[in-house]
Amino acid sequence: MAKIRAMQIVAIAVLCGTAGLAGAVAVLGGSEAPAVTTRPAPAKAPPPVKPAAIAKPAPATPPPDPGYVVKRILAVKSPFVHGDYYWDEAGVPAGPIVVTVDLAAQVLSVFRGGYEIGTAVMVYGADDKPTPLGVFAISQKDATHVSNLYNAPMPYMLRLTNDGISIHGSPVGSDLATHGCVGVPKPFAKLLFGAVKLGDRVIVSRGETLSLGERVKAAS
Repeated sequence: MAKIRAMQIVAIAVLCGTAGLAGAVAVLGGSEAPAVTTRPAPAKAPPPVKPAAIAKPAPATPPPDPGYVVKRILAVKSPFVHGDYYWDEAGVPAGPIVVTVDLAAQVLSVFRGGYEIGTAVMVYGADDKPTPLGVFAISQKDATHVSNLYNAPMPYMLRLTNDGISIHGSPVGSDLATHGCVGVPKPFAKLLFGAVKLGDRVIVSRGETLSLGERVKAAS
């Protein structure tokens, strides 16, 4: 009987291999081997989910800059004759100053942020010494200037060109002219002097009037 069992064990070992031999011996010996539990490999953790990016609203496109627009014209009582001027800046907000000079109308106007705050009848250069046309920047201010060419007082002088053309206080009359400068009543010249700064623009034209709501291209 022992020999037959041994042959059975050998047969089982051949069929099942070494591991099977150990199991067969355990069964034939009358004791059960503990069950071997094969644990499954741990499942891989899913990749972390990034929170969805919150789209930022696109910045609002600013409206196009309309440039320097005339927003107010002073209501001046007629007639407006030599020696007359008008100044009213009450309630006008801060803003860039632009001075316009119309040689045909013989009128100088002062605009702040598009609002006319001052205007005056002026005199300008005679035919042999004309006042130049164009856009100029105020390059010098001198309240007590005296002309080194004519030895003449030029109170509240605002220089426009390197060869002496300027805006300044002056006697103003229908029979008067200058050597190319723009002359305005002295009280008005003082107000203008206090309102402008170096670099402010002066536009000198002949017959180019400005209307309410009009964009002043030369001032942009």
